[in-house]
Amino acid sequence: MDTIANFFSFITTPVSWVIVQFHKLYGAIFGPDTGWAWGLSIVSLVVLIRICLIPLFVKQIKSTRNMQALQPKMKAIQERYKSDKQRQSEEMMKLYKETGTNPLSSCLPILAQSPFFFALYSVLSHIAEGKTIGVINQSLLDSARQAHIFGAPLAAKFTDSAEKVASLNASITDVRIVTAVMIILMSASQFFTQRQLMMKNVDLSVKTPYMQQQKMLMYIFPVIFAVMGVNFPVGVLVYWLTTNVWTMGQQMYVINQNPTPGSKAQDAYLQRLLKSVTHHGEVRGRRRKNIVKAIVAKGSDRNDNERRFFAGLAKAGFAAQVDGTVIKSDSAVAEAEGGATTRRQQPKRQTKAQRQAASAQQSQAKDADTADEPQDAAPGTGATSLEKKPQSSAKGTKAASASDQAAGDKPARPSRANSGGSRQGQAKSGQRKGQQRPKHPSSKK
Repeated sequence: MDTIANFFSFITTPVSWVIVQFHKLYGAIFGPDTGWAWGLSIVSLVVLIRICLIPLFVKQIKSTRNMQALQPKMKAIQERYKSDKQRQSEEMMKLYKETGTNPLSSCLPILAQSPFFFALYSVLSHIAEGKTIGVINQSLLDSARQAHIFGAPLAAKFTDSAEKVASLNASITDVRIVTAVMIILMSASQFFTQRQLMMKNVDLSVKTPYMQQQKMLMYIFPVIFAVMGVNFPVGVLVYWLTTNVWTMGQQMYVINQNPTPGSKAQDAYLQRLLKSVTHHGEVRGRRRKNIVKAIVAKGSDRNDNERRFFAGLAKAGFAAQVDGTVIKSDSAVAEAEGGATTRRQQPKRQTKAQRQAASAQQSQAKDADTADEPQDAAPGTGATSLEKKPQSSAKGTKAASASDQAAGDKPARPSRANSGGSRQGQAKSGQRKGQQRPKHPSSKK
């Protein structure tokens, strides 16, 4: 760590100068030798650095979203050129160039902040060793060594020995309690920040390896901070805890005001926007109008959140325009109600097993109806039976039928239950009874 800090020694003078200027301000309020004066000087240094890094943070957000959107295309390129790594790299660079995406943009805030972090580490290490550095002279050095934050000196570490802590006018118990609490808070803030990004500001409609990587980092980063934190001075822990809290608050604002398309945060934002439009009858604010304008321009490429937003506008009697404004529209209400009616009339979707069972029942019912149909057509219909009539008994059958009709006897009507058996018996004997009149549907049994 000391070697890395020495590598960034060129920036220690500007960092020490900024701390001294803030110390003069807070020293006039809380006293020059208090922990509040030096601690707030470090916090103010963090705030100043993070304000300067806001443009890089905006680029980081855009790069992260572009990388999420490009994951399916990147995966397709990897599958297509699996055996040709060089061609795969060329296609990847071509894709980045066409979309204007820089993979390193997501790391820019951390890379830009690293020199200040190591410069502060070098300043505090020199204070712990009793050495002047940058613009911190001997009087400022003595003042900083006397400053304590909740009983822990700014330059003390969790791993320091009791003798070294005693030289800074503190107890080893106070130092370890304060550093342990700050390490826990630092790791927890890092975990919450990453979890907030994964749970609310990620497009859930696209499942990519990028999401798995972010999920792994959510658990790995807090562990790294906890392991490294035991070697950080209290002043550095104040710096890192402050920057984590700043990142968490900055990300909460971005998620709330400019969420990733397709994420839960976008759904919540569009619902709030819908309530505002319904209440005021217009889209208020230039930024909101730009968001509505961008959604209108997407056309059929809108995601589910955006389609629900447009459906809510139509139901409330509004129609979005290409310039991001809304107008009253009665036809939009009719379309919304018609679409809802159509959706309610749609049949319930069945599973594969249910469709197979229904098909089997229909087949069985069709077979039963075929078996119950009479083999001979009713008189007067002009239809003929497809069953072959035996030639030897044709005359006898006609005579018997005529004598039965002359006597006024009604022919017996076999029931459906034993119709199959009687037909089999007729086939075996080679004889066939006279033509029978089929049962009329309106007749009673």
